[in-house]
Amino acid sequence: MSFLILVRHGQSIWNLEKKFTGWVDVDLTEQGKLEAEKAGALINNLNIKIDYYYSSFQLRANHTMEIIKKILNNEDNFTKAWQLNERHYGALTGLNKIEMGEKIGEDKVHEFRRSWDVRPEPLSKDSPYHPMRIETYKKLPKEVIPDTESLKDTYERVNKYFKEEIQIKLTKENILIAAHGNSIRALCKYLFKLDNDQISKLEIPTGNPLLIQFDERLSIKNSKYLDKERAKSLLVF
Repeated sequence: MSFLILVRHGQSIWNLEKKFTGWVDVDLTEQGKLEAEKAGALINNLNIKIDYYYSSFQLRANHTMEIIKKILNNEDNFTKAWQLNERHYGALTGLNKIEMGEKIGEDKVHEFRRSWDVRPEPLSKDSPYHPMRIETYKKLPKEVIPDTESLKDTYERVNKYFKEEIQIKLTKENILIAAHGNSIRALCKYLFKLDNDQISKLEIPTGNPLLIQFDERLSIKNSKYLDKERAKSLLVF
């Protein structure tokens, strides 16, 4: 028996401002820090030894992981993988979701946010928000840096990494991943065998750990959100 804990970063500054964030590096709000602290306390109460810690390259996920690990009294380094990054929102990056809804229609914004294989227009390489202009990604090969992504693209990169680097460890060990709304949605689609309609309806809350229990054959035995009050209206499998 083993456990996988998936936690989306706490509320970020651009979450609060309702902006499409993608690969841009923004930090947590004060509320986001409190969410990360509560997530750490909930995980600590499980009395489960975490053997491996993974996060994306992004500040908001890394900061969330650091807060959680401090509460767990774990000072070991954690693995940062760009493959666990948020979906790249292309030319939508930095734009306000509400204003875009008024401009192009709520249905179109929903399509960009929740559809399986629709990509927004690519982000110009001249944009200050393009990953090639962000210090975090300077050492990445240019060919792996996207200009835009669909959820399908995100699913493919996230789960390729998960299958190659993480999944085998779950046969014996417990793992915590701090990541993003769409990278966790991608993992949930794979782990819970969700169809495209189901994944379009799946909301991943900030700072609420999802605990998944596996048997020795890596079949899911049970899953639940640890913050039950915030999970009431969520789709839990």
